[in-house]
Amino acid sequence: MLEIPQLLDTLETRLKQTLADRQLVNPLMIGIRTGGVWVAEHMHQRLAITDPLGLLDISFYRDDFSQIGVNPNVKPSQLPIHIEGRDIILIDDVFYTGRTIRAALNEIFDYGRPNQVLLGVLIERNGKQIPLSPDCIGISISLDAGQRIKLTGPSPLAVYLQTINPLT
Repeated sequence: MLEIPQLLDTLETRLKQTLADRQLVNPLMIGIRTGGVWVAEHMHQRLAITDPLGLLDISFYRDDFSQIGVNPNVKPSQLPIHIEGRDIILIDDVFYTGRTIRAALNEIFDYGRPNQVLLGVLIERNGKQIPLSPDCIGISISLDAGQRIKLTGPSPLAVYLQTINPLT
């Protein structure tokens, strides 16, 4: 069983170390809706970041948009006007194929060109399809084909494993 408080502690420790190593000054934190925002809210408070938390909804930037259509729960992104030259901490709940992060980066760059982006995720799982990797993780796990991991919340945060039975 994955313990959320321990994962948040690990992610916080790794983010603090990476912030120090990279000498990021006054970073802007952005959470990817929905689970990434929940994790980002915790990290934003723990890291005492002064700028408001940015919220990113990547629904219109997904590469499968034409196949799956519009998410009925699309919410507007809430990012500051000035991203140009800023250091950014991008937070998501689960890193799987890399496609969500690619879409998030595309949207961020539509707002301006950041100095650098540090990627933190609560859970990294096997199955990468795009050559991207998180900088900081709470835990890395391997799942079998047909298994998915999902964060629920926001209060309390919990993780559950789902097994999908393929039709035969």
